[in-house]
Amino acid sequence: MERRQRGVSAGLLLLLYQISQVGLQNIPSVTLGVLVLNIFLFLNPLRPLHEVCLSVNEAVHRKNWQRLLLAPFHHADDWHLYYNMISMLWKGIMLERKLKSVWFAYIIAVFSVLIGVVYMVLEALLVIILDDPSYEMNCGVGFSGVLFALKVLNNHYNPGRVSNVLGLPIYSKYACWVELVAIHLISPG
Repeated sequence: MERRQRGVSAGLLLLLYQISQVGLQNIPSVTLGVLVLNIFLFLNPLRPLHEVCLSVNEAVHRKNWQRLLLAPFHHADDWHLYYNMISMLWKGIMLERKLKSVWFAYIIAVFSVLIGVVYMVLEALLVIILDDPSYEMNCGVGFSGVLFALKVLNNHYNPGRVSNVLGLPIYSKYACWVELVAIHLISPG
């Protein structure tokens, strides 16, 4: 995993601008806390990315389970942080108001760990199915998995909504998949 640049950058500045446009007073407390934590850890990572990223090899074989907690809150670069936190901002505003802060905080905590477990299970299955041990070495960071889980939850609580993805009206139940493809095209890897 490549080492990312530190400090203030275009993606971070744009994120801070977007947050200021919404207004701190309009962002529910848990959502704001998640944004602050991710920005803080981007500016002051606990460890280098290669020491926090999540892989089957590191977490399971080397029993480095703390990566389950660290990987979701570290980002590869400023644009990775930007896309994830903008998505968190909008999903958090909608869901935290609907579910209330305590329940939303619980969901974020559970999803943060559970998504890492699912990621490792899928990687282990790829090793078995494709007979390719290199999948054990794939190492990931970021909040994307939690965001897709939140998107599914948001679709459950707000069925039939239409989302705007890159200017196209898309039914919300499909929007998370369109969003995934768009993010991959905009910021591969």
